[in-house]
Formats: sequence, C-alpha cells, structure tokens
Amino acid sequence: MFDRLREDVNSVFHRDPAARNVFEVLTNYPGLHALLLHRMSHRLWNAGLKWLARTMSTFGRWMTGIEIHPGAQIGRRFFIDHGMGVVIGETTIIGDDVTLYQGVTLGGTSWNKGKRHPTLGDGVVVGAGAKILGPFEVGAHAKVGSNSVVTKAVPAGATVVGIPGKVIIKDKNKNADDDEKRRDMERRMGFDAYGVTEEMPDPVAQAVRSLLDHMHAVDSRIENMCEALKKMNAEVRNGELPPLDERDFDCMRDDPPCPPNT
Repeated sequence: MFDRLREDVNSVFHRDPAARNVFEVLTNYPGLHALLLHRMSHRLWNAGLKWLARTMSTFGRWMTGIEIHPGAQIGRRFFIDHGMGVVIGETTIIGDDVTLYQGVTLGGTSWNKGKRHPTLGDGVVVGAGAKILGPFEVGAHAKVGSNSVVTKAVPAGATVVGIPGKVIIKDKNKNADDDEKRRDMERRMGFDAYGVTEEMPDPVAQAVRSLLDHMHAVDSRIENMCEALKKMNAEVRNGELPPLDERDFDCMRDDPPCPPNT
C-alpha cells in the first residue's frame, strides 16, 4: 500500500515542476486525492459493496471535482494534473504512467451494458478538454491534443488532434528548403500556428501552410514565365506586386483585436 502511495507521489514530482515537497503534494493535489479515493472505492466495488463504492466515488467528486467510476481499472503511476472536470466511465481501462489534464472525458457512446468506454495504453497523455468516447483502444504512448474529440482507435505512439480527432503524420518528403520558404512566408504574413509544436501540430495550421506552399509554387512559376517572355523580347509589364501589410492579418492573432469595419 505504502509502496503504491510512494509511486503516486513520485509521479507528481516527475510530471509537475510546481510540486515542491511531499507534504504539499499529499495535502494540495486533488488529482492524487481522487486517485487514492478511487483505489478504495474500486476495492469495495470488486468486493460487491456497490452502493458504498458509489457513495465514496460521489464523495471524491465533491471533494476534488473529479468523477471516477469505482468500476474503472487504473494502472500504476496515474497522474491527473489540475483535474477539475475530469470524468472517467465505468468500463474504462487505464494503463501505467498515463497523464490526464483538466476537463478530460473518458466516456461511452452507447447505453448498452458491457465494454463501452475507452482503453488507454501505457504512457498515454491526454490534453485539457479532450473527449475520448467509445470502447476502443488508444495505443501506448499516444498523445491526444487539447479539446480533441476521439471516437476511433489510435495507433501506438500517434498524435491525435482536432474535431473529429485526426492522426497527424509528418510529411517526410518535404525538404528543409521548402520548410524554410514556408516559414519565411508565414513570418511576412504574420501567421503562426497558435503556439503548436511539431510534436503536437494543428490541422487548421497545416491546411493554411499547405496553401502557403501552393502560393509560393505559383509565384515561382509566374516569375519563371516572366523571365522567359523577357528573353523573347515580349512586352512584359514590369512592376512589383503590392506588398503584404501585416495589419491585414491582425485578425489571425489574439492580440491586438480586429479593427472595426469601416
């Protein structure tokens, strides 16, 4: 029992740099409190004391804002960061070293009895506000992005983002020069990917980047055509294209706000 408690406390230190000492973790981390109450209610559930188990689960929800059904199976070193609004259904199975952030729902899509909630493999990380709904498996070490809605199985090691959730596959055929040209155009237009890293990309940002790639290719082709016409002594209208005004793209940012229509 104390070995498991020591593991749970150490998992907080490993995944939350704000944790300062053991006493603080034991007294001020609702995710840990919810986990400890669940371990007791789960034992009661397996012993056939269903009402008592549900009552303890309800008490845990009042105390922590985290609702874990006593029938859910949770592995070792499970960590809920912040925790408010987390819901874990009855037939959920969670592996070892899994991390959930606030607002996560591990729910079902059916009223039929039996397995109706997801199974999370070892090392899975689920971002804030994500919803994983249905009796499928999220493979080991997969990552689910914030506010994603996942209704299908996720391969091991994959990253899923969006609504509905999409598995992100990085295009290995793009060379470094293409990436640099795209970033340069993004800088000129004032576009950014909302702070999303390469490990956790945004499908909307990727779509806009694809448009930027296409625009760059079209510009290059037009320049080559103009050069070819000049060599043929054809009359080519010389003149630069109008520059991009960064203020036109302020609406793509959170700050400053969009100007009023005039």
